[in-house]
Amino acid sequence: MVAKREPAGNSKPRRPATTPEGREQQLGALAYDLAEQQLANGTASAQVQVYFLKANSVREKLELERLRKENLLTEAKIATAGQGDRMEMLLTDAMAAFTTYQGGGRDDDEDDDY
Repeated sequence: MVAKREPAGNSKPRRPATTPEGREQQLGALAYDLAEQQLANGTASAQVQVYFLKANSVREKLELERLRKENLLTEAKIATAGQGDRMEMLLTDAMAAFTTYQGGGRDDDEDDDY
């Protein structure tokens, strides 16, 4: 039987979060608190110990850095693609304006009196 965890001395029971993201953060914080308590007491399971050993490894930190840089690269590619579309539209508008300036204007702008 699992013993119920008593709240720490001065901590009050928390009100559940109103959003799923907030609730996930609350539950994550509780899990970390419990794992910390188990590690301090020497009652943590092997899985908990291995998790924290891996989480603090150099390899894990490099992997997180690589993922962050991949995200930045993806964002840059998306921004560049958007700029390319905008540039194409600007060039099309500029070409239309140059055509109008050269006397090759649109048919509906021409005078029929000539």
